[in-house]
Amino acid sequence: MRALSEKPLLAASAAAALLAGALIVSSFVRAGDRALLCSSVYSSSSPSAELAAALLHYATTRVVPQQSRAEIRISFDVLRRRAPCNFLVFGLGHDSLMWSAFNAGGTTVFLEEDPVWFRSVTKDSPALHAHTVRYRTRLVDADDLLKSYRSEPSCLPPAAAPIKNNHRCRLALADLPAEIYDREWDLIMIDAPKGYYNEAPGRMAAIFSAAVMARGRRGEGETDVFLHDVNRKVEKKFAMEFLCKKYLVGGTGRLWHFRIPPVNDTSSGDKGFC
Repeated sequence: MRALSEKPLLAASAAAALLAGALIVSSFVRAGDRALLCSSVYSSSSPSAELAAALLHYATTRVVPQQSRAEIRISFDVLRRRAPCNFLVFGLGHDSLMWSAFNAGGTTVFLEEDPVWFRSVTKDSPALHAHTVRYRTRLVDADDLLKSYRSEPSCLPPAAAPIKNNHRCRLALADLPAEIYDREWDLIMIDAPKGYYNEAPGRMAAIFSAAVMARGRRGEGETDVFLHDVNRKVEKKFAMEFLCKKYLVGGTGRLWHFRIPPVNDTSSGDKGFC
């Protein structure tokens, strides 16, 4: 009798979990957010299929994105305005399908440093456009990197750009896949690599390289940069040094949003980022 009486409860719990997962994505496209759905479908079947796959994924898993709904909303509102666009994401996670779906019809590329985690995520979501990358930095060296980068000319504007093959600057991500350098990124999200123990790569190089990419943009418009985990000391310090307080346009929880304009005038003699 006990087993029989538990079945309705288990069924109800499972149904609630499925519904909650679906709402992670679908709640952003209700009512006033229907513009994103319309802009995501376009004229081909591929973007709508991508959105449908994401809805199915979140409707059939109990795993939810790492960011809060309020944090996701900031990036979602920018994507609603700019999609389809070029979107570069540092880190693979439980939210990767969501970001890719929000930019349906655009190009969303993920960079992940952990090969084991990379295989785990891409096995379940093989359609994600992702690469494994290696970092030359360690979190324990963050203070030294921040103090010493100004003494290395290749770390300073305008010599810091391009970051491709810029091996002299320890903060430059000089060996990324070629397509990362070949595109101009409209949005950049920094939610990796790991930055919570001494031997982890930390996000110093990702923040620096995102700033160089944004400043070097040749096309029209600004670059929206999102940095997660700003409750941590290193993320805060490097954000203020390279992404700049004057470009900080919003944020909530552990997420900051910067909007960085291209810097085309290199004749001013300014040797800083801010």
